[in-house]
Amino acid sequence: QITLLIGFISVNNSPWTDYSAYSFFQIVTMCDLVMILFFYIMHIFRVYRKLTCVSWPLAEFLHYLIGTILLLIGSIVAAAKSYNITGLVAGATFGFLATILCVISMWSSYKVSCITQSTSK
Repeated sequence: QITLLIGFISVNNSPWTDYSAYSFFQIVTMCDLVMILFFYIMHIFRVYRKLTCVSWPLAEFLHYLIGTILLLIGSIVAAAKSYNITGLVAGATFGFLATILCVISMWSSYKVSCITQSTSK
């Protein structure tokens, strides 16, 4: 979350040259931040125990998968359109770092929820 927030702030406080590229990057980072916060709140308040009709491990896995793909696309576009402006380069760099961290989180989420459940039966 922190890397996404730093990437968003870096891009937001820099002069833009291509509005569509950085608007997409900002929207993707904010959507990822909101969804990560949503899943944290679900876990903190244990709402997943009350809503049993939803497969929460699958929902979290799909969130990370879709968010990671969109974040990777946004970071590539932001890096290609940065024109050596330091804030935009920093935003794209933190976007790539957040992409790597999302892949690690996706793998650990899959490993904990799916592999652990299959071996405990």
